[in-house]
Order: sequence, then structure tokens, then C-alpha cells
Amino acid sequence: MSALSRVITRAAARSREGAERCELCSAAVPEGHAHVLDERAGEVLCACRACALLFEQDAAADGRYRRVPDRRIRLSGLSPADLGVPVGLAFFVKRPDGGVDAHYPSPLGATRWDVDPDTWSRAVAGCEPLRTIRPSVEALLVNTSQDADEQWLVPIDECYRLVAVVRRHWTGLSGGGQVWKEIEAFFDRLAGR
Repeated sequence: MSALSRVITRAAARSREGAERCELCSAAVPEGHAHVLDERAGEVLCACRACALLFEQDAAADGRYRRVPDRRIRLSGLSPADLGVPVGLAFFVKRPDGGVDAHYPSPLGATRWDVDPDTWSRAVAGCEPLRTIRPSVEALLVNTSQDADEQWLVPIDECYRLVAVVRRHWTGLSGGGQVWKEIEAFFDRLAGR
């Protein structure tokens, strides 16, 4: 069965049953389930507990799949300006080769650019938790837009959720009032407020 056929079969089963499925084995997954990153496709996949455990170690599947961890750590003292980012809402993902990509959510998805290695090194030197960031599956998420002051070490799936919020609610040139309320609500949920 081709990869496209498998995707179509899974999507049809999901729509029939109304439940989310593991995108690796098709088992039903509960709300709040784990995720794995497919490095080749660059996609975050829903995973049942058993499949997620298979990819707990980065060397599993020759590194093709990586489990997305679930730690969320509130940080302080960082800003997009210190990291060379001209916007107030961005996330930073360390690549397996050690480089760092910065992304900012936009109405068209996430825009990406390379972070200067020296700039990233200075940020890491001043923030202990960033020394332990897991490549590809964790991110530094920064929000200084609309007078916010939020810096987090988060799983990459949280960043993709934020991109979806921006895409779904953005209107006009500046985003409109609704998108900023939704972004604020996103960070409130992240903080457990």
C-alpha cells in the first residue's frame, strides 16, 4: 500500500469514527496524546502511547522519528530583539546539526530564517534551560507583542498550534483584534491560567 493510500485510509477511518488515531499504527488515541516528529516529512504526527515510547530515544528508527517531549518551562530575560528577530512573536528550533532556525507565525504559516550562531550562543549562555533544548522537537517560544513578556521552552507541537491560531484568526494587515485575543488566550493556557 502506498504512503498516499495509507494517509487516505487513516483520514477516512478518523472521519468515520470521529476519534483521533495514531498516525503510525492507527490505534485510537485519547485527548492529550503524545506526538512524534517525522524528520523526513517535517510533520508532527499523533502517536499512541506504545508508538511514542518506541521513539523515546533519538537513535530509534535511525532518527527518522523523534518523540516530542512535553516539558514546558517559563523563562525570563530573553527577547526577539536580543536574538536578531524583528517581530514580537517567534519561536526558535535547534537543528540536529547545531544551527538554529527562527520562525514567526503569519497568516501564511511560519516564516523561517537562520539565527546567527554567535547570537544563539549568547542567548544559551544566559539561560540555563536552553542548554538542554532537544533538537527539532523543542523550541524557544517568545512573545513580546501587544506588551506581552512571555518566553518559554516548549514542545514543537505547541508552536504549530500557535501558527494555526494565527492563520485561523488573522485579518487585515495587522491581524485584527481577534487574533491578538486568541494569542493571549494561547499563552494563558500554556501558563495554566
